Amino acid sequence: MLNAGADIALPQGYALNEYRIESTLGVGGFGLTYLATDSNLNLKVAIKEFLPGELALRCEDQSVKPKSDSTVNTFKWGLSRFLDESRTLASFRHPNIVRVMRFFEANQTAYMVMEFVAGQPLNEWIEARRPPAEQAVLSIAGPLLDGLEAIHRANYLHRDIKPNNIFIREDGSPVLIDFGSARGASVDTGKTAIVTPGYAPFEQYHAQGNQGPWSDLYSFGAVLYWMVTGCKPVESVARVRKDGLPPAAEAGDRSRYSAELLKAIDWALAPLEEARPQSVAELRNVLRRLVAVPASEQPTILIEPRPGPEVSSRPTSLPAAAAYDRETLKKIETELAAHIGPIAPMVVRSAAKKAFTLSRLIELLAAEIADDKARTAFMRKFAAAEKSVPTGAPTGTPMAQANSAPLRFDAATLTAAEAALAKYIGAVARVVVRRAAGKARDESELYLLLADQIEDKEERKAFVRRALSASRKA
Repeated sequence: MLNAGADIALPQGYALNEYRIESTLGVGGFGLTYLATDSNLNLKVAIKEFLPGELALRCEDQSVKPKSDSTVNTFKWGLSRFLDESRTLASFRHPNIVRVMRFFEANQTAYMVMEFVAGQPLNEWIEARRPPAEQAVLSIAGPLLDGLEAIHRANYLHRDIKPNNIFIREDGSPVLIDFGSARGASVDTGKTAIVTPGYAPFEQYHAQGNQGPWSDLYSFGAVLYWMVTGCKPVESVARVRKDGLPPAAEAGDRSRYSAELLKAIDWALAPLEEARPQSVAELRNVLRRLVAVPASEQPTILIEPRPGPEVSSRPTSLPAAAAYDRETLKKIETELAAHIGPIAPMVVRSAAKKAFTLSRLIELLAAEIADDKARTAFMRKFAAAEKSVPTGAPTGTPMAQANSAPLRFDAATLTAAEAALAKYIGAVARVVVRRAAGKARDESELYLLLADQIEDKEERKAFVRRALSASRKA
């Protein structure tokens, strides 16, 4: 075996199934992340390898084995959890969570293949934009909270939210990455090893810590604190007996940031877990009040948070560009509630602020549904929305433009993609293609995203091969 101090990364050019390793993106406590190329699709991907440094070593044949007999069972347990985590994450279809495309076992360990996110980590992105405006902070916070809520609904915790685990895509949208700490190691090492000073809550420093959604929200609050003050918070263990962290309400620039935002950050950063918001919904309800528009423009929809920091009494309303009638929203809420429970009304209202057409609203909401069959059924049910325009929408506004095809793909390409996918999922293919086209960087990635809607593994592979072959001949 290689000694513990040797470079344990797979070499550049190494063939891992159909993937070719290009470089090492990062090394963490539970493994390594590589930039690789899918040789079949000529697509860049990120691959995470399970290799916990405290438990295992790389062999000369590139396989991974436990360091000693005493670590065998712990390594096997961690490997099983890594596969369970991969399986769970692969079921997520959320625009603000890094997408897991597949996972497999090789080299006596396991690998998770994820989309490669082109952009910058938040800590680099923000440098040229300091101090960010309040709306810039909220435009990052809102979508990330939506993604985090999807993780919590699946009974997972991220446990390592920090600036360099948040990527800002080239289109400005945020995405949460690196789930290697999401319960990915043994009970003995996992809970104590997952600590990023300044961002980890006190309960993550010891194995018996009461960890829950409030733990991720502490880390999330720490990121917001760093964004608005420019300073990383004091380490949580130093705050338990005597809190020396200047509250955001004092450290933040009051001429730039509202008292409500700063108090919400302090709420999330409470040293004791019971003093923090207990769910994403609680924190999001407070932040929503900061993006309210005048009540005269839209029907008012009040959202009452449970007791937390004092907030403005301004109501949250749907923006003027999305004046959906209440009956339509109620139907959508009822259908969505069958999949995600009683939070459906809040999720619908949040998505309605971002969507300029009813069809776009349905696309955003469908991403909240983890099960592929249920998601497709939901979109099918509202497929007629593709031709709908919200009540009161003025003509000649961005709403009309939202129904046009994304500029990066011509009409012929999208029509061909719709026809190919419709053979598997029917008329809803048009909506699915438009959603995928908004994310894909090229035609290869477009078809890879569309293939996710096909349940049968062999049919999925055949779809990608036929589609890409046809596009190259065109």
